[in-house]
Amino acid sequence: MVKILKNIRVVEMGTYITGPAAAMHLADLGADVIKVERPETGDPFRAFKGGLYSPHYQTYNRNKRSIALDTRKADDLAVFEDLIATADVFIQNFRPGVAEKLGAGEADLRKIRPDLIYCAISGFGTSGPARDRPAYDTVAQAASGFLRLVTPPTNPRVIGPALADAMTGQYAAMGIMAALIERGSTGTGRRLDISMLEAMCHFNLDSFTHYYSVGEVMGPLSRPVVSQSYTFECSDGKWIAFHMSSPTKFWEGMLRATGQEKLLDDPRFSERLERIKHQDDLIDILAPVFKTRTRDEWCERFEAEEVPYSPAYDADEALEDPQAQHLQIAVSADHAEMGKFTTVRAPYNFDGTPELGVMAPPTLDEHGAAIRDELAKRKAG
Repeated sequence: MVKILKNIRVVEMGTYITGPAAAMHLADLGADVIKVERPETGDPFRAFKGGLYSPHYQTYNRNKRSIALDTRKADDLAVFEDLIATADVFIQNFRPGVAEKLGAGEADLRKIRPDLIYCAISGFGTSGPARDRPAYDTVAQAASGFLRLVTPPTNPRVIGPALADAMTGQYAAMGIMAALIERGSTGTGRRLDISMLEAMCHFNLDSFTHYYSVGEVMGPLSRPVVSQSYTFECSDGKWIAFHMSSPTKFWEGMLRATGQEKLLDDPRFSERLERIKHQDDLIDILAPVFKTRTRDEWCERFEAEEVPYSPAYDADEALEDPQAQHLQIAVSADHAEMGKFTTVRAPYNFDGTPELGVMAPPTLDEHGAAIRDELAKRKAG
């Protein structure tokens, strides 16, 4: 695949997820991403499961180079400033005011590189009453109204992955790309501020549109009821999921696949709005039916009836699916010190070709000497 951003250098001073995720998206597109980390400990995500190479850290730091710098020390600050002179983009996700203390504030960096794209990611924004509140994924999900949509209504507890962190990183990468396009025609850099609260409110757009449009406050079941989405456990303990949406042919195909054609004459399910109203009744009817066959058997039946379905996979199964294998979604690389690294490739296929190459996440300061050498040669030449 063509490395679309091969001529772009990104300096990332990120920790945990939001900043590193934004930089990773750019790295996946070919940008030269240099991760600046504190000496000895590095990104705190490194040590989440002991050592300095946790799976949490690995997730968002592939395709990058690492250099350890303490910018509070004059020598390291000088190296950092030399690095910024070569950069197109700078990314940080500190609380407001912290970057300035580290010599990495926008004003300082723009003196070195006037056309720099400066991206600052925060929890709640750069001003306002919540500006200085600490924010992590669950906090942003809750503040944006999203958490209530993915939390069981009884015995509530937080479930699922770090969506707010990941989505904020994705939005940040999109904003950076827009700023780079503009700079290509104007020569002017931009400051991009993006908060987790703003990102997750936008991600939760459907919920707010329903509220402002028709006064509906959506809950965990609002979308799956309307979209007629289901998941059931099969006789082998595995799950299947299907999504019938509005076409009548999917409803009829599901009934044929499950041998429940008699429900065609049941007034509770005679048409879509009635099926929405009586989804709980339908679940009660179908749950024991699905317990009579294995997941593979149900998949064959749904396939024959062209019902939109999928096995509800765990992580140890999903990438073994024939379609995932065909698309070569799992990719690997060998790290000289840490061994084999396997991840999910970027989803882009430019001109019909996926990018199957990946560079394993760096160990702390793995590229420090090489980067310092590059900068010294640049200054000398």
